[in-house]
Amino acid sequence: MSSETTKPVKQLDRVIIRFAGDSGDGMQLTGDRFTQESASFGNDLATLPNFPAEIRAPQGTIPGVSSFQVHFADHDILTPGDAPDVLVAMNPAALRANLGDLPKGATIIVDTHDFTKRNLDKAGYSVNPLDEDDDTLAEYAVQPVDLTGMTIEAVKEFGLSRKDAARAKNMFALGLVSWMYGRPTDSTIAFLTRRFAKVPAIRDANITAFKAGWYFGETTEAFAVSYEVKPAPVAAGTYRNITGNLALAYGLVAAGVQADLPVFLGTYPITPASDILHELSKHKSFGITTFQAEDEIAGIGAAIGASFGGALGVTSTSGPGVALKSEAIGLAVMTELPLVVVNVQRGGPSTGLPTKTEQSDLLQAMFGRNGESPVPIVAPQSPGDCFDAAIEAARIAVTYRTPVMLLSDGMLANGSEPWRVPETADLPRIEANFATGPNHVSAKNAKENGPDAEPDEFWPYLRDEETLARPWAIPGTAGIEHRIGGLEKADGHGNISYDTDNHDKMTRLRQAKIDRIADSLPPLVVDDPSGAAKVLVIGWGSTYGPIGAGIRRVRKAGFNVAQVHLRHLNPFPKDLGEILKRYDKVLVPEMNLGQLSLLLRAEYLVDAIGYNQVRGLPLKAAELAETIAELVAKAEGVPVDLSNTDTDDTDANPVSTHTAQIAEAKK
Repeated sequence: MSSETTKPVKQLDRVIIRFAGDSGDGMQLTGDRFTQESASFGNDLATLPNFPAEIRAPQGTIPGVSSFQVHFADHDILTPGDAPDVLVAMNPAALRANLGDLPKGATIIVDTHDFTKRNLDKAGYSVNPLDEDDDTLAEYAVQPVDLTGMTIEAVKEFGLSRKDAARAKNMFALGLVSWMYGRPTDSTIAFLTRRFAKVPAIRDANITAFKAGWYFGETTEAFAVSYEVKPAPVAAGTYRNITGNLALAYGLVAAGVQADLPVFLGTYPITPASDILHELSKHKSFGITTFQAEDEIAGIGAAIGASFGGALGVTSTSGPGVALKSEAIGLAVMTELPLVVVNVQRGGPSTGLPTKTEQSDLLQAMFGRNGESPVPIVAPQSPGDCFDAAIEAARIAVTYRTPVMLLSDGMLANGSEPWRVPETADLPRIEANFATGPNHVSAKNAKENGPDAEPDEFWPYLRDEETLARPWAIPGTAGIEHRIGGLEKADGHGNISYDTDNHDKMTRLRQAKIDRIADSLPPLVVDDPSGAAKVLVIGWGSTYGPIGAGIRRVRKAGFNVAQVHLRHLNPFPKDLGEILKRYDKVLVPEMNLGQLSLLLRAEYLVDAIGYNQVRGLPLKAAELAETIAELVAKAEGVPVDLSNTDTDDTDANPVSTHTAQIAEAKK
């Protein structure tokens, strides 16, 4: 299919599209394919998959709606967008579930086929919102299309049942939207060819439905205009679209290579972390071993055993799994072995919201173990950044002989963005520095040979002067045989000790070792272009995008605001306290009830102001911008008006700029 069109083509700078339907309608696949098309075209993009926790939620009901939102642009963007400009709704429930998110004037492409009384009743509609005498959708540009019916007609030559033929309707919708926005189609056709290679009829039906949707857009009078969003300028390099879980898995592979260590993943499947296991299992050629254990405890126990044996032990899970692993994490603290604990956070408590995002495990990571058991915490800020965060977590674990908590979340794990593939030469080296022989001179040896005597004993808890890390000794190495376990160790020689003064000393040493990590951290980057800001917005994890987008809007209104984003949450960077003192007001946006705010208040006695939402969804940048503006207004003593401004990611007005452009183009 040619990307050329005989219809007028209007230029847009960015568009937000949401595909929505039943959890069995293939919306995640549809959104992913549109994303891949946009990535290959060269747009900057960000995505937000949103789906039920059930494998097959009740058909036609609002709880069963699955959606995929993609924001693509001709410039740098930071979020998947606050509100879609275009909604593709496959049934009444998908329409009703998403209608409240749409700005006025948004385009709605709706499959009319399933708007039966039964389905309308399931969705809670007393009357059909598509009826001409109903004004439910009066504020939107509605395009009713019988996607299912046209799909069935288009693929009838392949002899499929009506049910199987109807399943290709998502490809018809994808073809239509691909035409609307000038997306490349070759990659989708190649994908369908590979995916259904063993079932020729299904393969050909999906390809035909995709092409039929594209040609329908080209020929129908209902869609009079197509749109173009040009590629975004990027630095030279090789790029690919990547999700956070995939980037994190690649980071663990790279960490193993850079440390010359085999990587062992001991884990138990759990949403939304399971993709890490799936991906790492493909990379045995890089020295990766994956073990799907019978439960969470067995998974981390195996990972600790692998670390004892000289591998980089990793375990992946979500908040409920961390709760089960907490005793074993304490064991890794006591034995002082490298371990990376990946927590892809989700809504809680308990089983909570398995497929929704949240940031509520920070205090669990800090304190969720018995005794004084400090653990470093690292958090990525975007899907692509999960790669670098994984390497950093491994560096800390190996260098300081400690378990490290890597806090991702559902938004990062499932969302995607263009990622520049790094050069291998640019990746940091990680030095394991295994113990190779005795490290201590026995009293007898010292007496016989004096101060220059060669070490003749191995003490597993002698510490490096710089890092305070103990030696990492591979079992079976001659001359360094030793025992470790969960009971308290005597300083140096590591024998079991119940001495009270020794316990106090070892507790303080373990804390001091974690504190030493701050010496290896680079200075924080403070985004304060004018240097005159009185308000600082500080965040961590996936709030990076919404915070950055909100700040863009405030700055476009002509006001000053500063931003700092934390990758290291324990220990904090050494210069954080001094930075906080520079500003009159400190705002801390989080997807929890104020956990980082609590830590900042305790550590620095700063009057941190929380901006907190726990909705299972990312923060909305436009709403956050209003809160930032209020703080700036108080600090500056002047009103801040955002009504005539816009950001690269959010709606400045009730009608977004892109929706307004689309509406104008339709005229």
